[in-house]
Amino acid sequence: MAVFGATGGNQEALCVGDHRATIPAPASPGALVLVAVALMAMGLVMVASATAPLDRPLVSAKLWQTPFGRQLLFVSTGLVVMLITAYAAGRLLASPGARHFLPLVFFVLVLLCLVGVFLPGLSDAHRGSQRWLRLGPGGWSFQPSEPAKAALVTFLALVLGRRQADPRSFWKGFLPAALAIGTCAGLVGAENLGTAVLLAAAGTLMLWVAGCRWRHLLPMAAFGAAGLTGLLFAEPYRLARLTAYTQLWSDPLGAGYQPLQSLTSIASGGWFGLGLGAGIQKYGYLPESHTDFVFSVICEETGLVGAGLVIALFCAWLWLGFRTMAAAPSASERLLAFGLTAIVGLQAAMNIAVVTVVTPTTGISLPLVSAGGSGMIGMSLTVGLLAAVAGRACKSCAADGAAELADGPLGHSFDPLTGPEPVSC
Repeated sequence: MAVFGATGGNQEALCVGDHRATIPAPASPGALVLVAVALMAMGLVMVASATAPLDRPLVSAKLWQTPFGRQLLFVSTGLVVMLITAYAAGRLLASPGARHFLPLVFFVLVLLCLVGVFLPGLSDAHRGSQRWLRLGPGGWSFQPSEPAKAALVTFLALVLGRRQADPRSFWKGFLPAALAIGTCAGLVGAENLGTAVLLAAAGTLMLWVAGCRWRHLLPMAAFGAAGLTGLLFAEPYRLARLTAYTQLWSDPLGAGYQPLQSLTSIASGGWFGLGLGAGIQKYGYLPESHTDFVFSVICEETGLVGAGLVIALFCAWLWLGFRTMAAAPSASERLLAFGLTAIVGLQAAMNIAVVTVVTPTTGISLPLVSAGGSGMIGMSLTVGLLAAVAGRACKSCAADGAAELADGPLGHSFDPLTGPEPVSC
């Protein structure tokens, strides 16, 4: 006999005799999208504030030539990408053929774009960094490292979650996934060390969660550390940033300038901030105030309250993501949900750590908040994919019920990644 506690049509628990296996209800796709939209809206407001000119109105006839106007276009495009992905990916995940074929195609296309960044005539260099791939003669370009996050996660979910895979096997599970992580992180790390670290960290977590052996993971970690050291010494500015982190006050107007100005912005905000638009650091004192260091402006203008709200939204995303993982209807979708959740959570944590000078400065944005088209659209794709998994989890719960979780001996524990299929709530 199964007893269900339902909230909004989603069962929260089931009881079989004296045994109770409690798992979270699957997150609503609408809730995931709502959290993402809240972050995007807050980011749009802060980009408008951080780039507000002193000599003309914020909204003018040349709106689309301003940072705020471009970000408004990127947010609008991101919303469309998010909704289309949530709808289309849900249908593709229901098709075994598409679910096993399209992630491979997506990953290969992204790898080709990452290689194209190094080819003359195809790439664009900005501020001494060659991270952009040119899109036609109109001056548009994008960073392949942004869609690489979703591409790597979907490919790893395919490799480690398919029925024929054995994550504990070196040849059938671990090696293909490790090669994918190393290739992707290596190509990205040549020009963008922060994103390479993010990809390697998220990929390694997926290997661990999938059940790969420690005797495989530890040598991989050693090779990764060696690769990170090589990338660190490959560019002089990276070593300069590391030195500045350890000796901030030795060069306050040079290498230590940006971290110190970020701390000044944060300290100026107090509990409630100086007010929207009233910040001072954005007027030439804090570099990248509307991109990588937008969290500093949030702290300065909205204080600890506004910063806490941003962090709370990311915590809500993590909770909804793990609820989706726990209720996903297949092993590959559980891994996919975990990887997508981890990518957003880790990137947010890395950005906030950089802004608060907990770690050395690296070029990594605050997901869905910082200005930038590639990052916004790439993260919108991530949100849409997770919403698609959540939608399938909700349908699975509604269709199957929770009776199948009652199978097995008394005291059986539920594993959100390798639990019984199909998963029911």
